[in-house]
Amino acid sequence: METYWLEQTAADLPDRDDWLSPDEAVLLSRMRFAKRRADWKLGRWAAKRAAAAYLNLPHHPLRLREIEVRPAQSGAPELFLGKVPAPITISISHRAGIAVCAIAAGDVALGCDLEFVELRSSNFVEDYFTNEERELISRQPEEDRPRFSTLLWSAKESALKALREGLRLDTRQVAVTVGNPTDQGDTTGEQPCELSSWEPLQVRCARGEVLQGWWRSTGLLMRTLVGAPAPFAPLFLTGWTAPAHSAGIEAV
Repeated sequence: METYWLEQTAADLPDRDDWLSPDEAVLLSRMRFAKRRADWKLGRWAAKRAAAAYLNLPHHPLRLREIEVRPAQSGAPELFLGKVPAPITISISHRAGIAVCAIAAGDVALGCDLEFVELRSSNFVEDYFTNEERELISRQPEEDRPRFSTLLWSAKESALKALREGLRLDTRQVAVTVGNPTDQGDTTGEQPCELSSWEPLQVRCARGEVLQGWWRSTGLLMRTLVGAPAPFAPLFLTGWTAPAHSAGIEAV
């Protein structure tokens, strides 16, 4: 499964909100807290910009206004074009002025997450990780434990999004393994920018699902993506140039 990834920062947001649909503008007006408003806008901007690039649509604000992100009953974001469901699946994550959107064709399982690398307390590790994961963390050199525990936590977040469960499901019901998937073959692909090195991971769910995924860490940022069917390593969308495949996708 081909997947694409776009990152945006608060500096990328336009000054005006004319790229929001009328319904989105109403939702924004009802948000009381500035941080909530900022995070929500940035996530929507990243999703619309990713969708426009992926589907080779114009990026004029009036056209972006026709791209709408709505929450499904599960809370997962769903993308609409002109009030019609778009033929793609998206996942959104944001953290401290940065938002990411992962995107893939069709109705598939897809989840992404963005985290800052930080030390997790022993109580946090005890409450949210499986016995095997806690053992893996304990075997890491002390200086590597913040990054490794952040990786495991981020992969869990991605998996719960892909399952459309969120934190309603006990995080110990999804177990993360870092390393080569067993059945994907060569999935590294050609990457178009400097953020090119993704490493594989796998998530096994207590109820039977197996999700394949990828992680990438630069500086203090940890990125993860999981999905089913097994995704290829994500390709970064770096502008408004459409992926080669999009010429064959018709926008609604």
